[in-house]
Amino acid sequence: MPELRKDPVIGRWVIISTERGRRPSDFVHIREQKRGGFCPFCPGNEDKTPPEIFAVRPSGSSPNTPGWSLRVVPNKYPALRVEGELNRRGEGIYDMMNGIGAHEVIIETPDHQKTLGDLDTTVIQETFKVFRERILDLRKDTRLKYVMVFKNHGAEAGASLEHSHSQLIATPIIPKTVIEEMEGARKYFGFKERCIYCDIIRQELKDGLRLVYEEEQFLAIEPFAPRFPFETWILPKRHASHFEASTDEILRHLALTLKVVLQKINRALQDPPYNFVLHTSPMQEDHLDYYHWHIEFMPKLTRVAGFEWGTGFYINPTRPEDAAKYLGEIVV
Repeated sequence: MPELRKDPVIGRWVIISTERGRRPSDFVHIREQKRGGFCPFCPGNEDKTPPEIFAVRPSGSSPNTPGWSLRVVPNKYPALRVEGELNRRGEGIYDMMNGIGAHEVIIETPDHQKTLGDLDTTVIQETFKVFRERILDLRKDTRLKYVMVFKNHGAEAGASLEHSHSQLIATPIIPKTVIEEMEGARKYFGFKERCIYCDIIRQELKDGLRLVYEEEQFLAIEPFAPRFPFETWILPKRHASHFEASTDEILRHLALTLKVVLQKINRALQDPPYNFVLHTSPMQEDHLDYYHWHIEFMPKLTRVAGFEWGTGFYINPTRPEDAAKYLGEIVV
């Protein structure tokens, strides 16, 4: 019998379609062939990207030259631009403003062959530290309200270049999905005077049914109402509303947790395409008791089609309890 499950944060319903149920082993992905050709992110091609905003490189090393271990550059084809004024305006009932914001690319490694899951935890930690520093820098611009950090891995997940990289887009408005998530968390807090994510952590630790990995500071779970097979959330155990307030030590534990999750997913599904998205509080907000930053990791194993677009429902053919059991048994 199929199940309808409700996400406890935003109230979104999903269909766990056991009638068309697929075992975790059915999702083993055929590895993408390397595309080859010219790569602007490789060392020696620094002049083929816009000038770097930030880089981790040996002291005395010149900007925009080889020798870096991590590099941040503006997106060559940005969705939004820093220069200019917002110029909010309307045409009748329609509202608009100029496309002010920031769009940056974080090149995680000079090694073209390595994926994020291949990198040492110290390198992944350095990547998270750069996320933190870029958010802290961008929040100085009071025009900007939100920073979305995300990664597309694999062509099917939207990566136009195979060299391992993440992206950051800062927007002058808070995105609708973020507003829905925060409103759901705020309503729950108003009713129970507790953070809903903290309650999710307590329940998942107690039940153990959807637990993928537990570490000193972080928890990786399959959410109760996942949109996609093997959708995995990583949450800090201690309440924290802003990712950019994380210490180096917290980011070290986060790097370890993400490394384990990536290894489990890659071994289970043969390096599938995926997206991960950092959900954090709006930049200009102070600490929030009701919101809890986290990472949502989504392998691209199924397609979103007409029913999903038309209804907002997602159909997931794999129970999260089955996915969690399968991933939990993989030793890394």
